[in-house]
Amino acid sequence: MKPNELTERIMRERFGGDALIALATVENGKPFVREVDGNYLSGCFYVVTHAKSRKMQQIEKDAAVAVSGEWFSAVGEGENIGHPCKEENLVLRERLKLAFSTWYTMGHVDESDPDTCILRIKLREGTLFAEGKRYDIEY
Repeated sequence: MKPNELTERIMRERFGGDALIALATVENGKPFVREVDGNYLSGCFYVVTHAKSRKMQQIEKDAAVAVSGEWFSAVGEGENIGHPCKEENLVLRERLKLAFSTWYTMGHVDESDPDTCILRIKLREGTLFAEGKRYDIEY
């Protein structure tokens, strides 16, 4: 099924703020997983990170990723969409600063570093469990 009003509402409720999610990447056929702070918006998760981090280096070589959290799991593609202060990212930056307000401006994010970046995880397909039902979603 395609995302609908119900599944989008559930996703926004669960992941529309500062949501801890597991992010898996692949390097040389070997999976790697870590927890990241993500924010969901319209079929994508957004993560503020560093371009030279291991996850970003892995995504640069192989964009295939998986995410999981709060009775949701999905596969998709990761992409570095650039610095938060890049003109095309300014509206998203404000959204992420608000969602991640407990730590964004507390020294965790260094916007003066040119390698600070936003990771966009475009979901392809996922499974959401809510209210006793299973929703298999194709984005």
